[in-house]
Amino acid sequence: MNPFEDSIPQRSLRHSTRRAFLGKTSQGLGSLALASLLDPRLEAATGGVLGKLPLPQRAKRVIWLTMAGGPSHLETFDPKPKLAEMHGQPMPESFTKGQQLAQLQGQKLTCFGPQHPFAKFGKNQTEICSLFPQIGSVIDDVCLIRSMTTDAINHDPAHMFMNTGSQIAGRPSMGAWVTYGLGTEAEDLPGFVVLTSLGKGGQNQPIAARQWSSGFLPTKHQGVQLRSKGDPVLYLTNPPGVTRERQGADVSIINALNRRHESLVEDPEVATRIAQYEMAFAMQASVPGLMDLSAEDAKTMALYGCQPGDGSFASNCLLARRLAERGVRFIQLYHKDWDHHGGLKDGIALKAQEIDRACMALITDLKRRGLFDDTLIVWAGEFGRTPMSQGGSGRDHHNKAMSVWLAGAGVKGGVVHGQTDELGYAAVDQVATVHDLHATMLERLGIQHEAFSFKFQGLDARLTGVEGAKVIREILA
Repeated sequence: MNPFEDSIPQRSLRHSTRRAFLGKTSQGLGSLALASLLDPRLEAATGGVLGKLPLPQRAKRVIWLTMAGGPSHLETFDPKPKLAEMHGQPMPESFTKGQQLAQLQGQKLTCFGPQHPFAKFGKNQTEICSLFPQIGSVIDDVCLIRSMTTDAINHDPAHMFMNTGSQIAGRPSMGAWVTYGLGTEAEDLPGFVVLTSLGKGGQNQPIAARQWSSGFLPTKHQGVQLRSKGDPVLYLTNPPGVTRERQGADVSIINALNRRHESLVEDPEVATRIAQYEMAFAMQASVPGLMDLSAEDAKTMALYGCQPGDGSFASNCLLARRLAERGVRFIQLYHKDWDHHGGLKDGIALKAQEIDRACMALITDLKRRGLFDDTLIVWAGEFGRTPMSQGGSGRDHHNKAMSVWLAGAGVKGGVVHGQTDELGYAAVDQVATVHDLHATMLERLGIQHEAFSFKFQGLDARLTGVEGAKVIREILA
């Protein structure tokens, strides 16, 4: 009598019959593909399900800087002198008639000029808001996309769309797709790590964990949030009296039981649970060292302008570099409080102060450590803002125009791609979509986006959707 087998409920065995039968009897053409769906442990053999990549890999990792709340392109990276001239005048109806607005629908629309001046930086004299002189100092390493658009106009669905390519909850996030396809080089850290920061503005809008979900992909690919202050992971330390050796023995026994169960039911979620136990145990040793910035020299701390453990965006940028060095595949930073329906002039100045030096420092630090050329950095919010005033001092949500920027991994530096109309209302030249951005990101990682899919509910689901996404080749070296 086998006590392990006797302890497994008969219902589990009945549930496993079809999956186990297919997994054990699939032979011939397509058997490996089928087995990889049924057993995600096969991903580990190649680092990810893709194995040999179809395209040259320029990026080994992604650092995605998310400005949560919707930063105004008109006070960051898209100069509009005509809008400044028309400040306080009625917004021409030709721009807005029949168009979807968020909270300004049906209201009197008034032009609201840029609240801060722009200045020229770099060899090509690229114009960006004067609030960002540090980003200006590295603008020759940055590609500005001024013609980005998105489908969503409210925060949560817009975050969903930017992160997953769909406004519907339940789809895999970018980081999950990337680690599913490529695996990770980190042995003692998750392949997909999330860090959040708030700053001094105080608008602590919630960021739902579904934004870094694995969706219908194996759950081991979901993002793991590390807290920027206090214990980075809850329950990271052992309780009093429990040694690491004892903890390791417990994990070994639990996983032995799980592997015995998996051999009978062949459920991918059991394999995921095994991997999670092992990763959690490894993180108990690796995370404290990762989060300890005391080993960083004074020059580096001054470059970022942060203090160890202060929970700032700058501190998180430094942690992003440390995660990149340790082989983490996808690193996503959220910095909140960009939702300026009012008080835009002071609010955007505060946000600029919080991120300007840190963005420059991240680029500079990656370059001096030899990581810039194979790291793709993306800076983006979830949508842009209206050129019309809201409440006299702010801007409403807007999905027809937004600015993002990319750097590293063979992206052309010092260039501007696309433009909006003279008032910054809509993208009009070289218009780019979120799906295009995702396709470009995957291309840099060596992934052909049209062929990168997962069978879900009878359909080949893709990060880039089915609407004809295209790689933005004009920005690639």
